[in-house]
Parts: sequence; C-alpha cells; structure tokens
Amino acid sequence: MYDAIFFDLDGTLIDTESIALATGLAAFAAHGHEVDEAFMHGLVGKDEPTAGRLIRAALPHADLEAVGRHWREGFAAGVDRGLNLKPGATELLAAARQPLAIVTSTGRAGAHRKLAIAGIADAFTHVVTLDDVSAAKPAPDPYLLAASLFGFAPERCLVFEDSETGAEAAHRAGCVVVQVPDVVPSKGRWAHHLAPDLMTGARMAGLI
Repeated sequence: MYDAIFFDLDGTLIDTESIALATGLAAFAAHGHEVDEAFMHGLVGKDEPTAGRLIRAALPHADLEAVGRHWREGFAAGVDRGLNLKPGATELLAAARQPLAIVTSTGRAGAHRKLAIAGIADAFTHVVTLDDVSAAKPAPDPYLLAASLFGFAPERCLVFEDSETGAEAAHRAGCVVVQVPDVVPSKGRWAHHLAPDLMTGARMAGLI
C-alpha cells in the first residue's frame, strides 16, 4: 500500500517537546520574560530560524542571544539525561516492512545525536534535516527530498507527524499524512488521519 514511511522526529517518535517546553519557559523566565505555554506552543514544529523570528517579533527588546544560549544548554542537558520514545514507536518501527526515513526540522548534528541517544538510528535508511533543504517545513521540500532519495512518488509515501507545520509540509508534498498531536492539540486540518497514538494511526492508514 505504501512504498516508504517517513517520520518526523521531535514529538512524533521521541519525547523532546516536553523538554523543550520546560527548558524554554525556564530560559525566558531567567531573563525576565514570563511567556506562557500558549506562546511556547506557537513555536512547536518550527525550525530554529523561524522560531527566532517569532520570538523577536513578540519580544523585540529581549536579549535573544542570552535566552537562546540558556535554552540550548538546558535542552542539551535534558536530552543527555535520556530520551523516551513516544507510545507505540518501538512497536511501529518493528512492524514496518517498508524502508524508513526521518524528516525533521532539526539540524543534522542534533538529529543524529537524538537518534543515537534514543537508540533508533539504525532503523532509518535516510535522515533528512534542516541542513538538507533550502525551504523548511511547512514547505513541502523536506518530504519531496525524502521521496526522491528513495525514487518513490510522494503519494506512495506515508508520513507520521505531530505538528500542524509538519503535517502541512507532508500534505503539500502529496504524501498520506497521519497526525498524532503531542503537546499542541489539533483538528487535523492537514491530516488524512488524526490519531491519539502511533499504532492507532498506523491502523487507520491501513499500514498494519
């Protein structure tokens, strides 16, 4: 039914969004900016340059270099303590018979580090990162690149995403999209299947 399966990384396969939320709130607070969770949720799924522009627009007088450094250090420490897989990730990766790829808005070094810490790096044939495309999600480019690396038509590829940004990218690329929301609820505007967890989404899409 599908030639390949593509997975977003953060919030879809690994539980990093909760780390990002907690360390981000702490970093802003440490520098005198009491942002709320709704503000943080608006950054979910965004690549770092895009998130930076959103923060600058909301907090034009903030020392974003200092906040960013504090946040990166806190996040890195959280990742170093270990990464949990999202519910159903282990089962789904084991059950999949198609070739797999990661398609993430994280940079190359960060993506491979997270995959290694989570212990799932060997499951994927390709890892498409922010460094591999000129236009990040929600542009379709990352998913179009992943399909081209396999030589498959995008419409023959199944995508698992958590965020609106990622689901839009996959949908615009022509892929079949399963969205499993993480920290931010969704009505599934860009999804073919909106699911509470990965295994339910796989069943809805006819994968298993």
